[in-house]
Amino acid sequence: MGVLIPGGHLPGPRQGKPGVETRTRSSVITARAEASFEPVGRSVATARAFVRDTLQGWGYADVVDDAVVLTSELVTNAVVHAGTAADVLCLRSEDGVRVEVADHYPEREVPLHASPAEVASPDRENGRGLLLCAALASRWGVEYTPTQKQVWFQLDLPARRVGTRSAGPALPVELLPVTDGRVRVAVIQIDSTGAVRAWNEDAEELFGYPAEKVTGKPLTDFAAWPHTPGTSTGIVEALQLSRWEGSYGIRGADGRVLPVYASHLRVRDTNGEPSTVCLLVRDDERAVLQTPVRAPADAAAMGESRNVDPFEVFIGSPAPDDLDGLLQRTVERARDMLDGDAAFLLLATDDETELEVRATTGLPSARQRFARVPVEAGTGRYGSARMPAVHEDLAALPGAVPILGGSGMRSVVTVPLKVEGRLTGSLGVAAESAGRYSNEEALRLQFAADRIALAVESARLGELERLRRGSLSFLVEASDLLAGTLDRDQTLALMAQMTVPTLATWCAVYTIADQASDPYLSYVLHEDEERIDGLKALLSKIDPPEPVPTPGARVWTAPGEAAHQAALRTSMRDLGRGTSPYLGSGLGTTLSTAAAVGGETVVLPLVARNRVIGMLTLGKPSDDHFRQEILELAEDLSRRAALALDNARLYSERMAISRSLQRSLLPPGLPQIPGVEVEVIYRAAGEGNEVGGDFYDLFPIRDGAYGFAIGDVCGTGPEAAAVTGLARHALRLLAREGFGGPAVLERLNAAILDEGARSRFLTLLYGELWPQEDGSAVLKVVCAGHPLPLRLRQDGTVEPAAEPQPLLGVMEDLELYEQTIVLDPGDVLLCVTDGITERREGTRMLGDDGLTDVLATCTGLTAGAVAARVLRAVERFAAEPASDDMAILSMRIPEQPRH
Repeated sequence: MGVLIPGGHLPGPRQGKPGVETRTRSSVITARAEASFEPVGRSVATARAFVRDTLQGWGYADVVDDAVVLTSELVTNAVVHAGTAADVLCLRSEDGVRVEVADHYPEREVPLHASPAEVASPDRENGRGLLLCAALASRWGVEYTPTQKQVWFQLDLPARRVGTRSAGPALPVELLPVTDGRVRVAVIQIDSTGAVRAWNEDAEELFGYPAEKVTGKPLTDFAAWPHTPGTSTGIVEALQLSRWEGSYGIRGADGRVLPVYASHLRVRDTNGEPSTVCLLVRDDERAVLQTPVRAPADAAAMGESRNVDPFEVFIGSPAPDDLDGLLQRTVERARDMLDGDAAFLLLATDDETELEVRATTGLPSARQRFARVPVEAGTGRYGSARMPAVHEDLAALPGAVPILGGSGMRSVVTVPLKVEGRLTGSLGVAAESAGRYSNEEALRLQFAADRIALAVESARLGELERLRRGSLSFLVEASDLLAGTLDRDQTLALMAQMTVPTLATWCAVYTIADQASDPYLSYVLHEDEERIDGLKALLSKIDPPEPVPTPGARVWTAPGEAAHQAALRTSMRDLGRGTSPYLGSGLGTTLSTAAAVGGETVVLPLVARNRVIGMLTLGKPSDDHFRQEILELAEDLSRRAALALDNARLYSERMAISRSLQRSLLPPGLPQIPGVEVEVIYRAAGEGNEVGGDFYDLFPIRDGAYGFAIGDVCGTGPEAAAVTGLARHALRLLAREGFGGPAVLERLNAAILDEGARSRFLTLLYGELWPQEDGSAVLKVVCAGHPLPLRLRQDGTVEPAAEPQPLLGVMEDLELYEQTIVLDPGDVLLCVTDGITERREGTRMLGDDGLTDVLATCTGLTAGAVAARVLRAVERFAAEPASDDMAILSMRIPEQPRH
């Protein structure tokens, strides 16, 4: 890549061989470009193209041919015969151009002007470069250094009349380009970081932003760059090129995208700091900046070599590596070759039924890119795709070339791109005047299309392969993300975040609860967060798309039409008030939303388990289109997303049912017992479980009497929870029927055994409590296979408060008895399940002794503080989470106040 650097002076005199001119005129260097070429045969053609493009860019068409010939010979000497890399330097001055070619083989012999006999024969393959320098150059010379040999030549410009650089043919007034009354040229300077450094008055007038609002902000915030991420040159890369020229869009202060034609020149200041100067005009006024038409490429090639590849003649060398760069270079060369005003290239889909716009020049590319038109003949169809065609006047046949509709083009020539007889695309060149093209131009364009078709198809297949690999990676990552959650809201958010901005500019997800429900707008996302609210408001006011189960993307025009109508109404309302339509915040928001949804909008059904559960809506900004590969990728994503969304729905429903059932197994609340403090802590093992195999209960039996229970069913999970429900409800029913503790447990034992295979072992501590007037409490307890309750006295002693008896659910005939306990003021009764006492850390277990030691430290604490300290001690005993259910029931008799 050449680098243009203004400033500086031509080097001083060179030391050369006798008879070789070494003195140069003292001239100011106005630009320079340099490049290095590898020691391979193809580098010669690359060097020719580099010098040709550089000199034509400088406007030195008069000396291009001589410079290319001399460069070709000198680079050949370096890379072919010397076998070293070649460094080419072009220097521009007011009166001519100087080209220096250096190789890294300084010991090679150099012929002398004074010894013509020693000069190589012109018939020899090598050695002709210096002969040609002597014949063609105004001055030339040779310089040796320890590491390289350098040959330079200077070509003076022919005498011209003052002020003349180049001129086009005289044209009738009606054929001149159309512009506004005043042509405005926006001058924008971009620093090395891509931020705006300068913004002139014409830029303010064209785009609506005052200079102080854009200075320091990246140009990418305003530029609507027509490219696909990952497959073409972006604006950041374009700003790094020494020169660049083409079309893109600038998003104005009103939200609209203004198509512009731009010319970029990269410069540096006196301190060496680089920046880019951008000149921009309206796209329909591109003739103001557009590079003058070059001489036919094939004519220039004839002077270079008889063996030049026709592909290189047309496209130039080296060809861009990426498809979009190749296509853009193709349309620009095709336009220049036929002296057209516009050119376009369309690629065929795999089934050859549609053509997709992939590159344009001289047309509003943002509006056309990725637009699709059918191939076969008919109204509004591209019927001339398969054969060369010339349309002398499109006004006589509207719709013959749909891409040119409304563009102002009158005549066009189109030719097919074919590979092995298969249609792969179409190339066209258009002009604003009628009758510009004939069959001769069609043949020339077809010849170029035949040269480029294979390269385009190869690049297209390469891009397709990269896209497919990227799509596969994208879908794998999307599947992992969607599979990682069963939360409905998070699934909706993931769906939108995966599509924006990778697949679309904005996204909306509609969900359908059941067959009888209407689609509901559940989630909206835009790549610009400030536009989400306006977009959501717009979509909420229009009818949702029809839930059609047919697979594939279908176009939905309602959002764009609604936004357009809203913008018109708001504009008319603002104008009616006599204010500028650009001052009202309401209008600004409306126009911004209209620009956001002004492009193509598609709807993909979300189908899971043979039912439409929603729609995924994707949208593009103003006049933009989706490419077919993106739609296919979106369809794959929608299938995965639909299943993930339905799984999240089913999981949410089942979790709601599970929680409802589990909550029904827990006591509705703890009653207030006069003169007794009660605290319960319950922890069910397993994620999402609220109830397990452990249970507790505390309930009034009759006036002044209360029943309490704490139990543990063998196992955990839903099966154990079912037995806990049976036990808790049976205890309440039997106790309120007047049965004593032993009778209650014996009948519960029979009910458990009646469950048959579903029966579970059950340990249970059941008791009845009677608060006394003197502040004490009387308890009658039965401990059926359960960890014994512990009693903490005021003096800190801890002792079991019951004796062990057989557990339930094993034997049919049980003989149980109850024991009476009197709790004095200040005493604590602690009841726990074995999840507390069997807490383990390796081979250690908390056990009854460990629990006793913890309880002994709880003298004087409330019932709640006692339960909390026991739980804290259990949690600190081991680092791993508990694998068993835990329940703690703490009852304390408060101390009587002293009088």
